[in-house]
Amino acid sequence: MAQNAWMKDVFAYMLDPVSSGDFFDSHHEKKALIVKRDEPGRYLDLLSIKRIDEIVSSGLLDNGPLDMTRADPPVGPGDYTFDNGNIDRGAVARQYQRGATLILPQLHFSDPVLANFCRALEAQLSCHVQTNIYLTPPDAQGFRTHYDDHDVFVMQIEGSKAWRLYDTPVENPYRGEGYQSGAHEIGDPVEEFILEPGEIAYVPRGLMHDARTHGDGASLHITVGLIVKTWADLMLEAVSEVALSSPEFRRALPAGYARPDFDRAEARAHFAKLVEGFVQNAKLDNALDVFVDQFIRSRAPDTPGTIVNFDTPLNAERQYRLKPLVPWRFAGDGKEVVIITAGGEVRFPAEAEPGLHVLLDGGVVSQATFEALDEDARRDTIQKLFAFGLVDPLEDKLQPAK
Repeated sequence: MAQNAWMKDVFAYMLDPVSSGDFFDSHHEKKALIVKRDEPGRYLDLLSIKRIDEIVSSGLLDNGPLDMTRADPPVGPGDYTFDNGNIDRGAVARQYQRGATLILPQLHFSDPVLANFCRALEAQLSCHVQTNIYLTPPDAQGFRTHYDDHDVFVMQIEGSKAWRLYDTPVENPYRGEGYQSGAHEIGDPVEEFILEPGEIAYVPRGLMHDARTHGDGASLHITVGLIVKTWADLMLEAVSEVALSSPEFRRALPAGYARPDFDRAEARAHFAKLVEGFVQNAKLDNALDVFVDQFIRSRAPDTPGTIVNFDTPLNAERQYRLKPLVPWRFAGDGKEVVIITAGGEVRFPAEAEPGLHVLLDGGVVSQATFEALDEDARRDTIQKLFAFGLVDPLEDKLQPAK
């Protein structure tokens, strides 16, 4: 696969030859998917064991985030950190020698390659995408049998891992409804497989599983977690929206409702009336718009290069396009227009609206596009678009972000 192939089609990069349609029809939130292929270098553009060694040994993570785990005997933070909480790099290497798995949680926050990969998935899924990196030495197991409270893709980068899948005791568990040891009978595996380099597995939340390094080498994989909003979340938001305009929803529960002699008959009738009112007044669009704004604003802005190339927008002739993965929503009140985007919102004069629509509709813009603005306002508009990571210059002559 070409480097950064996910920019073009992230699902094809991950799942080919399984199509995204087949995945969502047959597997998503339903059952596991294991994609076998003879392409060991497929995911090496994302990460490598050599890169992990560089990250740990460089001291970039001396203050975290870095974790270690071992199924038996357990390993805790005191085994690989100093008294002040800083990472003891020598102790990390020593624990790794002793069979502990090295974990780099949320590495996409500091690694630009993983950050762009997550953006590509988020653009398709409209959910928060996170990465946890697991480097396990030979003949070792990081976790005992468990299930996760979010769906995961397991992308095998180097080495091999033997996986066992069990039953699903909790279907689609809530976020935070984590696995509790002893609460569910594990039983016998229902599926076993070896995940080789360049292969991927999808494990829906609630499905119990465990894994152990296979073969003589270390195993490196990326667990891509999908943190989703559910229909229950949307219904709760819709109730809140209805309550804003319906005083009945905001009234106190009946006095004495917690007493053992409280008669619930009248409360049941009133509850049924409120449910009827909710059905009549709830609007999906209002609740969904709240989630859309929350999702867009909570993304990390894509701003590498905006400092070193800060003077780029001063060139009045330079042209720009909207970045391919930038999330946005357009709004306005007549006095100003707003692009709601990753990290918040960017405001412009109302006269900039025609030019902004050219940009958001996929066109090319320059200072001249904003002809309704004076010269200073045109330059300021382009500077804002560039500074907040909304646009890329067409010319490929800028200094790369280090």
